[in-house]
Amino acid sequence: MQARTRTLFVTCVSLLLSVLVWFNYSAVLPLIADEWGLSGTEAGIVFGSFQAGYLLAIIPMGHLADRHSPRVVIGFGAATTGLLSVTFGLVASGFLSGSVLRFFAGVGMAGVYVPGMRFLSDWYPTEDRGRAMGMYVGSYSLASGLSFLFATAVADAVDWRAAIVVTSIGALAVAPLMLGLTRDHPSQSTADRSGFDLTVLRNRAYLWSVSVYSWHTWELFGMRNWMLAFLLTVPAVVVVDSGAFAGVLVGVTMAVGGFGNLIGGHLSDRVGRLPTIGTALAVSGLISAVFGFLGALPLWAIVPVLLVYGTALTADSAPTSTMVTEVVDDGHVGTALALQSFVGFAASVVSPIAFGVALDRGGYVVAFLTLAIGGALGLLSLALLRLRTDAATDTV
Repeated sequence: MQARTRTLFVTCVSLLLSVLVWFNYSAVLPLIADEWGLSGTEAGIVFGSFQAGYLLAIIPMGHLADRHSPRVVIGFGAATTGLLSVTFGLVASGFLSGSVLRFFAGVGMAGVYVPGMRFLSDWYPTEDRGRAMGMYVGSYSLASGLSFLFATAVADAVDWRAAIVVTSIGALAVAPLMLGLTRDHPSQSTADRSGFDLTVLRNRAYLWSVSVYSWHTWELFGMRNWMLAFLLTVPAVVVVDSGAFAGVLVGVTMAVGGFGNLIGGHLSDRVGRLPTIGTALAVSGLISAVFGFLGALPLWAIVPVLLVYGTALTADSAPTSTMVTEVVDDGHVGTALALQSFVGFAASVVSPIAFGVALDRGGYVVAFLTLAIGGALGLLSLALLRLRTDAATDTV
């Protein structure tokens, strides 16, 4: 196996094992909320705590990936998130302890996702980078779906604590995989060790790319955190089985996001980043706008909508991140991706909470409209990016 192919495979597997932790709480959210007596807002905050920990650490982790070997950063981050998530499954007993443990698990995750993109950007040239990023981010989406499938199955057979532990232990294997089976690229670019390079903040193409990404995460993470709870209110789903069947539906919806990332990455190499991103945002935003009204539909009508929704929600992710790696200097890709992720995932902290607040006040119809707003603002940011790109082209 060629070194580049092996690097991509191992890095994707490492991300998959780590991201099982990210969504295992969401997979058993109804069980935890019932046992702990959480309101919709509190349940959203527990999920948002993971995002908050991620945000706190993402910029330092991205800078470390520029200055040092990303492989080491990834191994350390995965071990941290795995250990803290296992601890959550074993000892968390309520809103406060659950939020604290999820927060520090999120800190660990910051050392995995963006450093992995930084690592692959060294190995793949621009003409192939979209497809490589599509596979990498697709592993993220696949893992989020598998997390639901595994966690709901284990929770149904044992309990939610066992489900959390089972989906967390894989992250502890990431360090041996990354350090033992991959190596840094021979011509790895490195940043100036004197400090952060924030000149990217003067790059308007980069800033609008970050804005697109932030609204993408707003819509995506709101759906991922709350879809299971919504499906448990849908008569056509409940009549088939209890939470186990709903968990399978959510798992499949999230897993097809891996296919969406592959499509998005491939198309962005062929037809361009902007058209691919715009199509994905338009489709996902439209479905978000009407999804709260679909609860009365039969199962045969709901399932195809879920599959299209899961695919469209992720098809813009890899092209957007790839675009970021192309508009900044190679030596500062990690910092640029970290800043992008910081802004983007800040939206993902607020989105599940905003959804929960809207749910408490107006039900699911209103709550899903909060996600559609993200899709619409993403399209607006994309239009402004296109204007900026056209203006820059005209001046050449």
